[in-house]
Amino acid sequence: MEIEATPIAGATLLRPTVHGDARGFFLETWHADRYGEAGIDQPFVQDNHSRSSRGILRGLHFQTTQPQGKLVRVTSGEVFDVIVDCRADSASCGQWYGVTLTAENHEQLWVPPGCAHGFYVLSNSADFLYKCTDYYHPDSEITLAWDDPTVGIDWPILDGTLPQVSEKDCQGLRWDALPLFSNEALRQP
Repeated sequence: MEIEATPIAGATLLRPTVHGDARGFFLETWHADRYGEAGIDQPFVQDNHSRSSRGILRGLHFQTTQPQGKLVRVTSGEVFDVIVDCRADSASCGQWYGVTLTAENHEQLWVPPGCAHGFYVLSNSADFLYKCTDYYHPDSEITLAWDDPTVGIDWPILDGTLPQVSEKDCQGLRWDALPLFSNEALRQP
């Protein structure tokens, strides 16, 4: 497995080793020891799977209680995946990182707890899978506005058409109104 550091502190892009032949392919998408060596050593408690159509934008989400680390990947289609560092004590606080994840490249992105996460679908549809280090806690979920000018994410918007965003995500907070995380809030029990 190849491990690439990103500009976001603690976030990594992972390229699993793919074994393939005329029959298809095989790869490990999780191995506690190997991923632990890459700095992903928290237990996962929940797996999620979403399917979205072209032009859908989901996010940017995070939880203030039970912050989730996420190991994300695409199993069908293609997305532009984005994380924003919302950790006040981080050297990369306020910065964003984006990468195109596809079913063909098999790449995974580790999103540390305390980072907002979202994605934009580039293909006709996309299946998006992610492992979480804590349970979904809807009462503490916060959405950072996908188009916040302070963060300034350079989304690869298709055909110049605004993305399709849920009503909840349309109500996303601007960076200046966002509650940031401290190291104390991110400590695991």
